[in-house]
Amino acid sequence: MAKLMDIDDLADYLRLKKQTIYNWLHQSKISGIKVGGVWRFERKEVDAWLKSKRRILVEKKTEVKQ
Repeated sequence: MAKLMDIDDLADYLRLKKQTIYNWLHQSKISGIKVGGVWRFERKEVDAWLKSKRRILVEKKTEVKQ
């Protein structure tokens, strides 16, 4: 089983404030699972989410240049 990160781990990993993570969860911008009342995140899923956001940004920049 993959190691899960908690809010503190994810905030450190993304270099964000914990409140930003909570806001994103509330806005469904990022997904996680609650285990025992504590949010958990799989690093592999977070990395895939980051890559998907990067592709969107690159596509938008390409559209602007054309």
